[in-house]
Amino acid sequence: MKLLYAEDEKSMSEAVVDILTYHKYIVDAVYDGEEALSYALAEQYDGIILDIMMPGKDGFEVLKTLRQKGNNTPVLLLTAKSEVEDRILGLDMGADDYLPKPFAMGELLARVRAMLRRKETFTPDILKCGSISLNMQSYELSNGKQAFVLPKLEYQLMEILMLNQGIYLSSEDLLVKVWGYNTDAELGTVWVYISYLRKRLTALDANVAITAKRNVGYMLEVVQ
Repeated sequence: MKLLYAEDEKSMSEAVVDILTYHKYIVDAVYDGEEALSYALAEQYDGIILDIMMPGKDGFEVLKTLRQKGNNTPVLLLTAKSEVEDRILGLDMGADDYLPKPFAMGELLARVRAMLRRKETFTPDILKCGSISLNMQSYELSNGKQAFVLPKLEYQLMEILMLNQGIYLSSEDLLVKVWGYNTDAELGTVWVYISYLRKRLTALDANVAITAKRNVGYMLEVVQ
């Protein structure tokens, strides 16, 4: 298993790399956010261990950019901050787990193992709903006979809807998950992209629909 470990404290980094290497992980160690982002986008990793407090870009910025670019590599956030709000922010931005400093090396190893198990168990290459499937590698939305390669934003929106089948997601939620916390896009943008996806589903003669409930949000569901 190959891991990327981003930590600006050199002594901490060396200690963690030694432990991970001893347990048969291959580890690339970087020391700032810019380098972490560059490595994460250039290489294929099984998991990323990301410290939040780093120079250049902090861990939140790195995580946000990765998810916006469609990088779904599991991320374990490390931080000295223990406030609930910070943990919620990291998880909402797409982190898979959160470990406050200081931590025991045994707990770090357990979190890494759990993160990698979740990747194997819960991150299929193909998402399915009714008569359609979404290929998470090629971005293809297909009915088995016909397919569309979705532009990035359409793909990210469709992926979120398919991962939350039968659950209403608010426009605010979708805007943050697809466009990010600091976006200049307005809520109406979500409706525009929902309409794009509805046209794709119609063209594929899909037996699924994106339904809307006023003041609640949007949901992907199978229709008869």
